[in-house]
Amino acid sequence: MKAPKIVKKVEAGFTLIELMIVVAIIGILAAVAIPAYSNYVIKAKVGAALSSVSSLQTAVANCIQEAGGDKTGCTTGAAGVSIPAFTPTKELASATVSGGTISAVFAGGINSDVNGKTFTVTPTVNESTVTWKVDGSAVSANSTAQQTLEKNNITTP
Repeated sequence: MKAPKIVKKVEAGFTLIELMIVVAIIGILAAVAIPAYSNYVIKAKVGAALSSVSSLQTAVANCIQEAGGDKTGCTTGAAGVSIPAFTPTKELASATVSGGTISAVFAGGINSDVNGKTFTVTPTVNESTVTWKVDGSAVSANSTAQQTLEKNNITTP
């Protein structure tokens, strides 16, 4: 007499519960990652905007030095002053200098907190240094952009 054949059940694929657990984990990770990435992008673009005005800061610092510490004559387009006209970038639509203070307007496409908003970079002349204060109060209060702007107050020797 022959022994009966034992048929083994072959398991293949995932169960519905396993697939739902994987989808839930991916959803949780995306919920955390997307806001963090958005903040990173805003910080990077605001940082690039600040870098874009650094050439104007250098020109204003030179103007102040040549004027013996007086910043009032340091204005874009003023006669005898070597402050260049600003060339727009992806982050900044425009920037002008008036009395040593740099006013820059963000271009569109960064974030609704900053699109079209203005920030200023104001010099304070000390004995041997120029201190720059960045004012981002026109940008939405307590936003990532405002915090990034106001962390960039610097001193130029």
